[in-house]
Amino acid sequence: MKKIVFEAIATLTGTIIGAGVLAIPYSFMKAGFLTGFLNLIILSAAVLFLYFYMGEIVLRTNGKMQLTGYANKYLGKNGKRVMAFTMLFGIYGALVAYIIGVGRSLNSLFHFPSLELFGAFIPPEIISSILFFIFGITVVYFGLNLIRKSELLMGAIVMAIILLICLLSFWKIDFSNLSAFNISGIFLPYGVVLFALAGAVAIPEMEEELVLHRKELKKAILIGALIPIILYFLFALTVVGNCGKSTGEIATTCLIGKYGLFMIILGNLFPIFAMSTSFLTLGLGLKEMFNYDYKLNPFTSWFLTVIIPLILFFWIFFFVREEIFFKTIGLTGGVAMTLEGILIVWMFQKAKLKGDRKPEYEVKSSKIISSILIILFLIGMLYTILNFLGILKF
Repeated sequence: MKKIVFEAIATLTGTIIGAGVLAIPYSFMKAGFLTGFLNLIILSAAVLFLYFYMGEIVLRTNGKMQLTGYANKYLGKNGKRVMAFTMLFGIYGALVAYIIGVGRSLNSLFHFPSLELFGAFIPPEIISSILFFIFGITVVYFGLNLIRKSELLMGAIVMAIILLICLLSFWKIDFSNLSAFNISGIFLPYGVVLFALAGAVAIPEMEEELVLHRKELKKAILIGALIPIILYFLFALTVVGNCGKSTGEIATTCLIGKYGLFMIILGNLFPIFAMSTSFLTLGLGLKEMFNYDYKLNPFTSWFLTVIIPLILFFWIFFFVREEIFFKTIGLTGGVAMTLEGILIVWMFQKAKLKGDRKPEYEVKSSKIISSILIILFLIGMLYTILNFLGILKF
């Protein structure tokens, strides 16, 4: 397999594996492990269809675009507005989650001191988060080549850490922790799992990387999506199997308590590398949306990408308290990724009729599959909103 194909696979895998993997075990524990596993199977199949659709859309279209540009071309101005909302809501929500999550892990690993500035007490979690934020926005500013190199390294480190954690912990699994199935919680993991599988923004970047090898795009999408799915299952199996009801909102916290110093290092390095990789790729995707689709200059595009997450981070840190990480991820995935999925289905159908060129691969159009996907997404989004508002509770 060509090196450039590995880089494209790394782009998708690195985008997908982020904060979501750390919340999956908690959602599986709350709903019942078998309930969560069923969610993972169904939503993985749905997302694979979406990514193959998105790959064909990109191949049928001339010019550099991000998701909003494709929505404008195939769905018109209203489609572009809805896609812009989903991208902004989803990516900003994810970037904030990554800032919080990486900050927590950095502070747990290095124990930053608190500071006093102009008479105000600054907690160490804020200091560690801001240090990561500065690193992340610097890399996003310099663009695709630097991020591609970081994805290859960070993606390999993340996968190695997940496999090592699973290997070290697997032998202590209590399989009685894995037998629960609760039909009443069937949609509880929906938003978290969909968030954890989200990565459509990376597919236009993959096509850029494979510009001379477009025939390899479908293979790269398949491999790049299957790797996270398999790792998610193994990780959830290991964490819930070991921890049961004590599974934490950030999954590695329970394992750290069980396995001591070595797991402290692994358990904190894992979220740092996983969320850093996704922060960089999603940040680049948003910057490109402002640059390519809204014709803003590169600096303005970068500034709009980084300033909103910083503001939201401070707002959430000071005004939101309970299950911040889990709830932010669930709402973001359940709303933004759902709308994005529905739009991709519609764009795929339109691109079949209005595309600029013959693609290097084609997916057979099926009204039955498209209808099932849209119905599934609508039901899941409705549950997510009602659950967040407290109207439905598990």
